[in-house]
Amino acid sequence: MNADTERVETRGGPSRSHYSGVVLVLAAFTIAIASGIAFLYAYWTNAGTWLLGITMGVGAGGLGAGLVIWAHRLMRHDEASSPRELLQSTDEERQALVEDFLTGEQRVERRRLLGWISAGVLLTLVAGIASAVRSLGKPPMPVLKAPAWKRGDRVVTPDGKPVSAAALAIGSAITVYPEGRVGSLSGQTMLIRVKEDLLHLPKGRTGWAPMGNLAYSRICTHAGCPVALYEVRRHLLLCPCHQSTFAVLQGAVPTSGPAARALPQLPLYLDPDGNLRAGGDFTEHPGPGFWSIIA
Repeated sequence: MNADTERVETRGGPSRSHYSGVVLVLAAFTIAIASGIAFLYAYWTNAGTWLLGITMGVGAGGLGAGLVIWAHRLMRHDEASSPRELLQSTDEERQALVEDFLTGEQRVERRRLLGWISAGVLLTLVAGIASAVRSLGKPPMPVLKAPAWKRGDRVVTPDGKPVSAAALAIGSAITVYPEGRVGSLSGQTMLIRVKEDLLHLPKGRTGWAPMGNLAYSRICTHAGCPVALYEVRRHLLLCPCHQSTFAVLQGAVPTSGPAARALPQLPLYLDPDGNLRAGGDFTEHPGPGFWSIIA
């Protein structure tokens, strides 16, 4: 009797569990869409990163919750098997088939609603990903392939003042640029002054460090981070991103960390006024090698 009653309730329409599942899925997907729209608004209005993180997390949580509820509450999980015998359907079975068919038609209509809101979630997700990809911009390699320095360029400080050979105390380091291109990405250079008798530069670089002034590209050859720290006692340039170190006295060859290539060196000479000038461009293009692959 109980089995017959349960069968009648199933044929008459979806269970309360099914209805509640639909409501929960709609609510979860609605939250995901609202969070996605909030993420897009925060992104395009340059809101704080904390708001971007919150809206992204809530959106992902709503999407995940909706999918889990859909799988557990709305999809059929029953299995049935029967002998492969030729049986004649009774009138009652035919009537039951019609009722099941009508019930399925109602479910299809509800699935259309779920389909539309699922499409809204997907559209919001795609818009968020597209907006984030926009932030990547163009690969920097084309900029770095252009000559950063040319022979005769005067070495200047970030405020545009020329740097003389005696401007730095031994053991000091500053960031310098080619005159007229202060702030350029490819031209940013670390200028370090050391004792001349400590230098062991590679062959062919004799005279590149007048009065102990050495110049190396400020862009790390591992991932492009700014190499801006100088360790005086061991004469090392340090990259704060992934802890690569470069030996200043030996041509900035890497001594530890993930960087595999030396920092490009800039040849220097003194002009008649005692100011530092570039003897040419860097020994190679600044930046990590993989930028040339994605460019």
